[in-house]
Amino acid sequence: MSMDKRGLLDRVARDGEERMLLGRIWDKYDQCRNRNIPVHSDFLSPQEQAAAERLLHMMGVAGGYVWWGGYEGAERRQLHFLPDWQETPDDEAIRCLHCTFYEAGKLTHRDFLGSLMGLGLTREKIGDILVSERSADILVADSVADFLLRDWTAAGRTALKVEEIRFSELTAPSQQVKELRDTVSSLRLDSVLAVGFSTSRGRAAEAIETGRVQVNWTVCQKPDKQVAQGDVISVRGAGKCRLAAVGSMTKKGRIFITVERYL
Repeated sequence: MSMDKRGLLDRVARDGEERMLLGRIWDKYDQCRNRNIPVHSDFLSPQEQAAAERLLHMMGVAGGYVWWGGYEGAERRQLHFLPDWQETPDDEAIRCLHCTFYEAGKLTHRDFLGSLMGLGLTREKIGDILVSERSADILVADSVADFLLRDWTAAGRTALKVEEIRFSELTAPSQQVKELRDTVSSLRLDSVLAVGFSTSRGRAAEAIETGRVQVNWTVCQKPDKQVAQGDVISVRGAGKCRLAAVGSMTKKGRIFITVERYL
């Protein structure tokens, strides 16, 4: 590829850790293209996915890859580079474990994640953790699944029964949202954020300027940034919302919007 790899990584990456991640992504892209074989990354967070997308855009890569997290709507996903003879990601790269426990409501997402990390797993080998009242479905990398099926017997002091299930048997909790409708003078980030989090535009601007706000998982410190329908806005420590719909204008020139706040 006729481009300065080092220079491009320096431009795209926001810090040294992200630069290392993007370097590995680039290596996997090269491996797929040079050997014409399927290659995939570890599980990436939404922020890491956004960084990878920025890199691929800068590289001029418009296709030949897909994101896969085990189910539709997964938050943590692997990046799969596909050779020209393959159209879908390798299902076997991710496996789903179903954990049951006796006492309802006993374990939380943090309990399961802490238990897995205590077994020596790194975060990138673990996908989404979907906790229900007496069970949890956990997406993991194929490389660690057999170990967990054999040796993972408890989370803290709570005994677990762990078995493998098919993706079709997975229970994905429904996401609760609160719908907020209002009008704004423009689709500025601070205006939309103020609606989504029921706060003043001044407080929204302050959160943005102090680096606490992300748009589509990328930090934005410009209150006047224009956002679009479908954009996800998150505030560190406060949650996230999505600009679900942009409607018509009022007679006074204001814009009707609908924002979904994730609860």
